[in-house]
Amino acid sequence: MEYRFLGRSGLKVSALSFGSWVTFGDQINEDVAYESMKEAYDAGVNFFDNAEVYAEGQSEIMMGNIIQKAGWKRSDLVLSTKIFWGGEGPNDQGLSFKHIKEGTEAALQRLQTDYVDLIFCHRPDKHTPIEETVWGMNQMIKEGKALYWGTSEWSARQIRQAYDFARQEHLRPPLMDQPQYNMFRREKVEKEFTPLYDEIGLGTTIWSPLASGLLTGKYNDGVPEGSRLSLEKYDWLREKLLETESGRQKLNKVKKLADVADGAGIPMPHFALAWCLKNKNVSTVITGASKPEQVKQNMKAIDVVDQMTPDIIERIEEILDNKPEPEPDFRRD
Repeated sequence: MEYRFLGRSGLKVSALSFGSWVTFGDQINEDVAYESMKEAYDAGVNFFDNAEVYAEGQSEIMMGNIIQKAGWKRSDLVLSTKIFWGGEGPNDQGLSFKHIKEGTEAALQRLQTDYVDLIFCHRPDKHTPIEETVWGMNQMIKEGKALYWGTSEWSARQIRQAYDFARQEHLRPPLMDQPQYNMFRREKVEKEFTPLYDEIGLGTTIWSPLASGLLTGKYNDGVPEGSRLSLEKYDWLREKLLETESGRQKLNKVKKLADVADGAGIPMPHFALAWCLKNKNVSTVITGASKPEQVKQNMKAIDVVDQMTPDIIERIEEILDNKPEPEPDFRRD
């Protein structure tokens, strides 16, 4: 396993990490989840990602139980939670100081730990001043309930606003964002965030590197039984990915990408994960799986990163035809 610094911090996270979204509590039971997490841990994964909203808290409960059962040393793990959607009450959602505090404490109870290493603002909250959210996150760190805080799917402008306020008030600034990033979703990570990597040392813990499974190639000939898109509660995702014109265009590109991957002797899932890992601004790639065998296979992506040669990258770009345009330079000299 390769370990990368999380942004401008001294914390190292495994380049491939493991997340519980969709699978824990929805697709798999605790026994399968245990075997999957153990497979990841044995491969060198140290970062395990979660959120209060995943399976309405059941995902955190399962992960907490698994860590206790496995007997892993807490200092060997980097655990996260994300705060925003904690329930149906008027103060159970958003990023008010009240929900940050109560949501964090509830998440720690479910995870059976005294602190999380990373705590994320799961989405921006237009109803709460960013200043209040920054104070709230700083307080969680001050109380020892989290070590670093960051955001998920915030804009560069919002992150910069939070960072500048934190610096002005001598508070802990956001360290990382968790954006979606894959071959079909590139604009934010490759363009919008570009100034933030050098200016504030932003790290990224990217999610959906396989575009909800589309980039594995398993949907090239339909929806397999037991896959995420076969679940009734994910009808909306199946329709979006496979039953729209945009989805069909992407599927055609996946088939062409699969030919390139086959020619290089790289399985398609490894191919897509390695492409993400080639980006030096990606701190860690969050993977998920519904069975231990998938975890074992996903971990092998770290071994093929060096096979992603400039020639292969160029062929990928020709197929995707979606590389973000750099900011224009209007100087003539």
